[in-house]
Amino acid sequence: MQMRKIGPQGFNVSCLALGAMGYGELKDRDGLIAVLRAAVDRGVTLIDTAEVYGPWVNETLVGEALAPLRGRVRIATKFGWDIDQTTGEFRGALNSRPAQIRSAVEGSLRRLRVDRIDLIYQHRVDPDVPIEDVAGTVRDLIDQGKVAHFGLSEAGAATIARAHAVQPVTALQSEYSLWTREPDAEILPLLQRLGIGLISYSPLGKGFLTGKIDPAQAFEARDIRSRTPRFSPEARLANQALIDGLARIGARLGATPAQLALAWLLAKAPFIVPLFGTRSLTRLEENLGTARLTLSPADFADIDALSAAFPVQGARYPDDFLAYSGR
Repeated sequence: MQMRKIGPQGFNVSCLALGAMGYGELKDRDGLIAVLRAAVDRGVTLIDTAEVYGPWVNETLVGEALAPLRGRVRIATKFGWDIDQTTGEFRGALNSRPAQIRSAVEGSLRRLRVDRIDLIYQHRVDPDVPIEDVAGTVRDLIDQGKVAHFGLSEAGAATIARAHAVQPVTALQSEYSLWTREPDAEILPLLQRLGIGLISYSPLGKGFLTGKIDPAQAFEARDIRSRTPRFSPEARLANQALIDGLARIGARLGATPAQLALAWLLAKAPFIVPLFGTRSLTRLEENLGTARLTLSPADFADIDALSAAFPVQGARYPDDFLAYSGR
């Protein structure tokens, strides 16, 4: 597995990271633990979770799965939602007040079974709390040895710059893929200038860029794709042309659409680390096979041009979803 150094302090991680969120309920606990441990055995050194996944169910599972592998893997988690720190009740709003951050970090440390969180993100920008207060609170936690690195998620350029002036930001986690390229305009140039890494979530377009989702597929009600405009049957039918184009390039290179989508991100910039999710050992092997795929400049240009010119149909989130992008 190739390694990448991101952030001003040189956070060293594998070029591909695994997200433990998944879709729907955690129905197969043992299976997910097996996938997490297999990823580490195959060289993945960054596993991503969040206190809101459950809440707390996912962090607890990640802590259990990775306890025997401590020292071989780094864990990223997130704060920023209004979660009762005694009961775990999710109250459906943002909360990045300093007291909430400190309490959330203490809970994450216990659930993850670690003495220090390797990378902590503000999950979404809270418009009611100045980002300087958030960054200052994380800086204090770093000084106390409870956190190693600070990250932001779905933050805009101005917010990133303001936070970075208080506490250096190691990584931004935002959606970036062949069908979600909004960060190209402002975010990528800023990250490059400040030396901040991009952990690109949904690099496979919530599964669509694998080429394994067709217009007739149904999603469970709990699955956000069931109400995401980009995953309506009509949008999937229109967006299939992007998959067809990837398949043609992949046939020439002996690679799957998923591998091309990940390889494009790796070739795009040396500070990008794609963060994919899977419950399947087969899909894990397929995705990690990307690390052995090197795109020529011409192949990269073909994929990049296909993506840049493609008119993606449908918004990436439902209107009522709390994305808080671009703040």
